[in-house]
Amino acid sequence: MLFYLVTVLYILVCFAMMLAVYLQQGKGGDIASAFGGASSQAAFGARSGATVLSRATWVCAAIFVFGALALGILGKQGPGSVVGGRTPLTQPSGPTPSPLAQPLPGPATTPPPANTAPAPAQPK
Repeated sequence: MLFYLVTVLYILVCFAMMLAVYLQQGKGGDIASAFGGASSQAAFGARSGATVLSRATWVCAAIFVFGALALGILGKQGPGSVVGGRTPLTQPSGPTPSPLAQPLPGPATTPPPANTAPAPAQPK
């Protein structure tokens, strides 16, 4: 329950930090300032909006880092290894015959009858 609450809060902080970064005013290093259009960046005022948004960005970034650590700690369950929680496989007590070692089914061969006369000798 706590893990899901922290996850939801973490996602909300991510969106708030994205919004704060996107709304910030440029520092004058863009292409508009090279051609005398630096005043086009002042959508929310000259400097007052930048300090509030920069402070909000720092707060959101701190919560982002601590939220990542909290999710990492809360999300860890069981032993530290990926295969540590598996039960060991049971080994058979004796050797098991391989399916390839068994004779393949095929036509049955019968031995020749016992009281047959030998074949006549061929003349040379």
